[in-house]
Amino acid sequence: MKNSKTLALVEGAAMIALATVLSFIKVYKLPWGGSITLLSMVPICIYSIKRGIGYGLAVSFVYSLVMLFLDLGEVLSWGLTAGTLVACFALDYILAFTVLGTAGIFRKLGTGGWIAGVVLALVLRFGMHFLSGVLIWHSIGKVWKFDTTNEYLYSALYNGSYMLPEIVFTTIAVVFLFKLPQTKKLLTAKTN
Repeated sequence: MKNSKTLALVEGAAMIALATVLSFIKVYKLPWGGSITLLSMVPICIYSIKRGIGYGLAVSFVYSLVMLFLDLGEVLSWGLTAGTLVACFALDYILAFTVLGTAGIFRKLGTGGWIAGVVLALVLRFGMHFLSGVLIWHSIGKVWKFDTTNEYLYSALYNGSYMLPEIVFTTIAVVFLFKLPQTKKLLTAKTN
């Protein structure tokens, strides 16, 4: 039992490290936060599928803190008030990255459940960023050559511009990984 918990901790730490390294490889970075990365969410999602939602949420919470600390200098340079800063930390970092741990919610349903869980986790992450855009940023104006006075539409366009590609690329990657016999063996191995 003790070896199983130790193995789960080591695997979690390795997945956090891998996800962090992948998050540094940015395909595209937006000016006010958000970027398309090289599949940085895949390791956390796979860990959640293998270990379950409890372990997944714990590891993704630690990952959220890592992402917050890595971006802290940039976020502090935006000149936010204390209350807005706390809300930004909560929605754009703590909650947005912690929900990745929900990828294991349908893990007992096999490959279809694994894919559905990953898509759900990424859509929940988009939802956190969308809420942040509406509740904190209240942005309106021109986004991607589209002018809007609707903060809901602005937030959907801005956050969708990086989260939609992240959802698509991550889903394609996990579908590919799940087709590999080695991945299926890893994810279906007994963890207790």
